[in-house]
Amino acid sequence: MKQFSIFLNGVLASVLILGVLFYGLPDAKAEATNTSLPVAIPSPSTCDSGRSIQVSGMAVVNVIPDRVLIQLGVQSNGLTVGKVQQANTASISQVVEAAKALGVEVKDIATDWYVIEPLYEDYDSLHIKGYRINNMVAITLRDITKANEVIAAALEAGANQVMNVEFYTSQLRIYRDQARALAVQAATEKAQALSKAAGTETGCVLNINENIWSYYNGWGYGSNQNLWAQNVVQNAAPDSGRGALTEAGPVSLGQISVRAEVSISFGLQ
Repeated sequence: MKQFSIFLNGVLASVLILGVLFYGLPDAKAEATNTSLPVAIPSPSTCDSGRSIQVSGMAVVNVIPDRVLIQLGVQSNGLTVGKVQQANTASISQVVEAAKALGVEVKDIATDWYVIEPLYEDYDSLHIKGYRINNMVAITLRDITKANEVIAAALEAGANQVMNVEFYTSQLRIYRDQARALAVQAATEKAQALSKAAGTETGCVLNINENIWSYYNGWGYGSNQNLWAQNVVQNAAPDSGRGALTEAGPVSLGQISVRAEVSISFGLQ
């Protein structure tokens, strides 16, 4: 009888524990729900896209070039294609050898243009009286101080045309990035000044457009027109001995201009 009482008490205790667990689950779920982290509510934006200002900024970085491209031509005339080609090839070979003698590497000498055309007796005639070859060779100088010397040597060797002399920089990407950053700075300052004058402040950036129509101006042509706007101009510090060509000649070094222009829309606070 005593064993039966112990058994009955165990059954009742088990039922009581199961009841507590069963009826306590909703409270546990509710408690778990109540202790969860609150959902973050985004703060209102300080930028009103409905009220905006659009400005432009330009910047010019004046750079001393470190490369020069010289395009020299040899024009030859002859009665037959074979003769004119032979004469032209001999002259071009002498021009190339003259450049190599001044330290220009073979990889920096290339044929840029080669044309053979017939010569007629007159405009309306179909009778060919000879042939003409226009052969242009492009020479890249890594030592720009030799520009005049190379041109003079090429003309003495047989070149009879100087088609183009163009100075440029091998670090164009670096200077372009500088100009772009300065253009953005100029546009930002202009937007802040205009907003302050109107009694408000600029907020976030809504849109940025970059005008890539003129990144680089050889010889610096047209660069002064940018100074009339609110822009930033930076002159690259000249290297020692690189500010001008060392020998007298018809080609002057000067500076080249790397330019950037951006248009930016700002929201107003």
